Amino acid sequence: MPQDISIFSMISHSGPVVFFVLLVLVFFSVASWAVIFIKYNYIRKAFRESALFTDFFWKSRDLSDAFTKSKQLRNSPIARVFRIGYVELRKVSQTTRASAEAAPQDAGWQSRATGMDNIKRALRRATNTEVIRMTQLVPFLATTGNTTPFIGLFGTVWGIMNSFHGIGLRGSASLAVVAPGISEALIATAAGLAAAIPAVIAFNYFMQKIRILEAELQSFSADFLNIIERDIMRANG
Repeated sequence: MPQDISIFSMISHSGPVVFFVLLVLVFFSVASWAVIFIKYNYIRKAFRESALFTDFFWKSRDLSDAFTKSKQLRNSPIARVFRIGYVELRKVSQTTRASAEAAPQDAGWQSRATGMDNIKRALRRATNTEVIRMTQLVPFLATTGNTTPFIGLFGTVWGIMNSFHGIGLRGSASLAVVAPGISEALIATAAGLAAAIPAVIAFNYFMQKIRILEAELQSFSADFLNIIERDIMRANG
């Protein structure tokens, strides 16, 4: 009587260790696909809204208008960095104005220099925060890509060991005896690769996009600081 060699039949007839390995691989696969969909949606919105904000920022002549626009683009990391820098700029402007009224010109200039350092630190912290936010969950994809092939290999080795143990008990090494057990064991390796390959591809894709966004964040922060310094020099001149 021919044996049922469908995948579902082989999984259902696999041993407890191999079956547990398959469950672990299914968990990794489902979790990695969930991360892929979440991060793809996040990065897609980040790129689109950052492009919109950057275009509006360079067309706007008033930073307060850009600040209002940034509140509407909540998925843009560049807009969030600008908001933090703008809030710090307002604090520095208020402090500098008060120092200029209550102290000599040298003290006012020193207050401006200190204020610029504060703005630089605020923008640096904001940029680092955004990079950390963008990379959240992405390392799980690297973990999936690195570990699931070995988890699947462990299940395969265990299944083949059981197959050879069965050969010893039956005293027969015919293909009909060996093939079902080995085919069941090899499913674990296939499952491990099926979980690892999409995770590795997605990890490389997301890291490339994150590096682009990080470079844009640093470039925008530098441009924003240049604008602030130019305005300070103009006001001081």
